[in-house]
Amino acid sequence: MTLTPPAPALVGDRLATVGTPSLLIDLDAFEANLRDTAAFVADHGVALRPHAKAHKSSAIALQQVEAGAAGICCQKLSEAYPFAAAGVRDIHVTNEFVGEDKLLMATELASYVQLSVCVDAVAQVNALGQAATSAGVTIDVLPEIDVGQNRCGVTSHDALFELVDAIAMHASLRFAGLQGYHGGAQHIADWVARKETASRAAERAGAFVRALQARGVRCTRVTGGGTGTFEFDVASGVYTEVQPGSYAIMDGEYGGIAWHGAVRPRNSLFVLSTIMSATRPGMVVCDVGLKGLAVDAGLPRAVTWAASEGPPLAYIAANDEHGKLQIIGSPDAGTSHLLGQRILVTPGHCDPTVNLYDQYVCFRGDRVEAIWPIDARGLSR
Repeated sequence: MTLTPPAPALVGDRLATVGTPSLLIDLDAFEANLRDTAAFVADHGVALRPHAKAHKSSAIALQQVEAGAAGICCQKLSEAYPFAAAGVRDIHVTNEFVGEDKLLMATELASYVQLSVCVDAVAQVNALGQAATSAGVTIDVLPEIDVGQNRCGVTSHDALFELVDAIAMHASLRFAGLQGYHGGAQHIADWVARKETASRAAERAGAFVRALQARGVRCTRVTGGGTGTFEFDVASGVYTEVQPGSYAIMDGEYGGIAWHGAVRPRNSLFVLSTIMSATRPGMVVCDVGLKGLAVDAGLPRAVTWAASEGPPLAYIAANDEHGKLQIIGSPDAGTSHLLGQRILVTPGHCDPTVNLYDQYVCFRGDRVEAIWPIDARGLSR
């Protein structure tokens, strides 16, 4: 006998009957994010290559490509497999990798998709070139340059030249441009400060491009940026491609930064939760905690009632399977009438929250319209 739990939701269900905790997508907001961002980037003559590490779902990636994306980004090689299997044909892995298992994945993927990868050491280039030659595949290679993140990437023009020269030594590799991502700029709350940081990153990237040109190397692709900076990156004159990921679903951290540009993505991602205990004045407990919400960006900043009206709530503590919520401004308020009521919690950080779930329950109005698998969940090699 095989015993499995029932699905939390089926297409056509009312939102009020969806099992909790569940990860929801508001389709109206989601579709507007895809449409508006694609149009904004295209208007600047720049390619959009969304980062799939945020949503980890091939169903979403295919919609992004249909909306005009040039392809997608993945952070890890194993993460790329579900997207390749689903029919995404252009995948950029925005991370360095080392090891025989990684080389095997890279060459296997390259036999199915147009694969581009990042390097920041000659040893990585040589190992990849030998593996690609043995496998009979060709791989596009983008040296990563440090534009301010102080993490991966070369920091000097000479180090970049060494990588470009090493790539040229392997017929199975193609120099395809530069990767220049400044993750630290994405969540700077002040709009002017974020713009200035993004501008400095673009200036650094531009200096690397000019150094290559002076050496006779043509660089036609400069890729990077993210949800917090793409409005600046597309206007920089340096980036030819941007990599926003969270824009499709958003989260509390991005919702907390200032947006002054022509496009502002809306939050479409929520965790649906139920008040499971209400025994104390001024406080209730819901059924989603650390195993259903990432708190690396802090506790959830926004909690709303899913259907019924209720008092304002603040999420004050997360345990493994419990979330403690305080009634704002009413420490002595009775709570028993709130038992069983449902709330929508906005995660602080979408990427690790998504990685805790198997599927999205997608709704429009008060009905479930689609169920999308999170098929790249847990693929972090």
